[in-house]
Parts: sequence; structure tokens; C-alpha cells
Amino acid sequence: MVAEGRRRPAWAEVDLGALRHNTAALAALSAPAGLCAVVKADGYGHGARTVARALLDGGAAWLAVALVDEGIELRDDGVDAPILLLAETPAAALRDAVGAGLTCTVGSVRGALDLAGAARDPAAIPPVHVKVDTGMHRQGVAPGELLGVLRVLHDRGVRVGGVWTHLPVADGPTEVDRAFTRGQLETFEHAIAAVHGRLPPTVLRHAANTAGAIWHPAARLDLVRIGLGVYGCLPEPTMADALTAAGVEALRPVLSIKARVVAVRDLPAGARPSYGRRRPLEHDSRVATVPVGYADGYPRAMLDGGAVVLVRGQRRPLAGVVTMDQLLVECDDDVDVGEEVVLLGRQGDEAITADEWARALGTISWEVLCGLKPRIPKLPVA
Repeated sequence: MVAEGRRRPAWAEVDLGALRHNTAALAALSAPAGLCAVVKADGYGHGARTVARALLDGGAAWLAVALVDEGIELRDDGVDAPILLLAETPAAALRDAVGAGLTCTVGSVRGALDLAGAARDPAAIPPVHVKVDTGMHRQGVAPGELLGVLRVLHDRGVRVGGVWTHLPVADGPTEVDRAFTRGQLETFEHAIAAVHGRLPPTVLRHAANTAGAIWHPAARLDLVRIGLGVYGCLPEPTMADALTAAGVEALRPVLSIKARVVAVRDLPAGARPSYGRRRPLEHDSRVATVPVGYADGYPRAMLDGGAVVLVRGQRRPLAGVVTMDQLLVECDDDVDVGEEVVLLGRQGDEAITADEWARALGTISWEVLCGLKPRIPKLPVA
């Protein structure tokens, strides 16, 4: 594992109170459906081991991961809640998944056969969830193949605990997107109805991600899989209006990234700091060095995107290209070594959000959050 930079003044704060608040708010919105909090990709960059218990305390009934190793790490930390594997597990990792009590996803006949052979007693395998491909076209069985997969599992003594699908444009604002999502839900319900006699009465049906849970109430079903939302971000900003209309309190950003100034330079107008000497200072400035760079997840492209940081509650521009371990900030002449700098989060009346980073980088907030590297220690804040 890459060493965390605990001996330099740069860190991330993970607000566990905000995490519990967001989870409780989205659980209330989705009720009576249960909430499955997605903690893959190291908890969307927040630290899966840091956030897992707070999510459960906030009302999550399930956790979800992408990799067997992610699930085992949580089990090693003593997490005993149900953990869903969102991707069909490679055959070589199935014994470990079953041994850790992880809930496997089956998305093919081959996957069903592999899973049935992963334990001496198939009845000891935690009830699996079968994924149906209704339009994402990434993984999952075609609706017409669902019965065949269920027969394979039943004939080999593997229990089924859930059937699910994924909605790729639930956050789409156009009527075309909304119609596609409605069509997916209809296809999913028809697929389940066609195999009703093969499913136990307690089977969990789930389809909704964060966007689906907020914008498509019909998608909530028995369980919702919430990733971005529990971390205080929305797939589309206008979803905040839907939450307000439903009487749900506003979500709170969970992650902040902070550092302290480690050096200052008083430079004249026309000086060109950092690699490439890309941009001249427009006026005499005090340039502060901040010990965070692209190796920590603050991308080099931030300069061209017009990114700013917060110093003394004021938005301050970058003074040059972001380097591997440091960045430069154009400040007032009274800023000095030791000043707190906020790269993501709130300081005074100003705030920088993951959405703002995403706009600067031409990407999405999911990628921003997941891009935080292990060199930035993640410190829980109650």
C-alpha cells in the first residue's frame, strides 16, 4: 500500500455526522425499501473502513462493493452486515467470497455453475443475487435467460436472495432518458413476473441507484443502492429540488481536503511560477506553496480549468501548473507559512464542491472523489 503522508501538513476530513445524516435522509426517502450503501472504490475515496460503520449507524441495511478484496477487508474489520458484490466474481475468487459470507452476484449461466461449485455444501452459500441486463449492457443475464439461470441455481441447491438491474440514465434530464428508464423498469418487472414461481417470497428486487431513488420513485422497489448520495453529492444539481419537495433535508458534503502553507515567495508581476512557466502573474503577489499535488489526486489540469482554493475564506487562483507533490497559490501579501488552505470543502462563507472540481476538469464528481490517493490520510470527524 502507498504510504499515507501523515508527516506533512495535508489531510482529508471525513465528516461522519454528515454521512449519518445523508444516509438517514435517503433511507427515509426510499422507505419502505431498504438502503444499500455503496462503499466500493475505497468508499468513493472517503475510506471504506472509515465510513462503513457510520453508514450502518445512519440506517444502511446493506453495504455493496465491487471486489472480493474490498468485502474481505470490511469483514476483517468486524463488519457483519450483508455485503453485496456488484460484479460477477471470477471463479478463482469465489471460494474466498463464499468463505467471507459475501453475497455474490450471478450474471450468467457460467457464473451460476462456477458459484455452485465453490462450496462443498451449496446450501452454505449466502443467498445470491441475480443481475438482469435491461439496457446497461455491461453485465447480467438477458431477461429471457433469467429462468435458465434460476434453474441452474435451484438444481444445484444454491438459494436466491435477490434479483436486480442497473439504470444507466436515471440521472438523465431529458424525456428520452426518462422514457428509457421507465422501459427498463417495465422490462425488469416483466422478467420477474415470468419466473415468479421460481423465486422465494422474500426475494429482494432492486434497481435504483442514487438518481433512481430520487427521480424515479417506481424504481425503489425493495432495496436502493446509494453511492454518491450518501457522500453528500447529487448526480444532477436539480435533484436537490426533488429532495426538498419530498421533505428531505439537504444532503451535506462529507469530504474536505485541507493543507497548510509550507513556504511563501513575494514575486513581481510577470514572474512565471512552476513547471513550464505557463502563466505570468498579473501583479505583484505573494505566492504560497501548498503540499498537495497530482500524486495526491489534485489533477494537473486544474490550472487550465480555472480552479481555486480557499485561503482566509477567500477564493484564490492557482499561480502555476500543479506539480507531483505541491501546488502554488496566488495570495494577498499577508498570508504566511502555517495558514490553512481548503482545496475541497468549506472555509468561512465560501465552499468548493466536488461538482466544481468536476467542471474544472471536464468530468464527473464520482471520478473526482474516487481520485483521492492514499497519500492523503483520511481523518474521521465525528
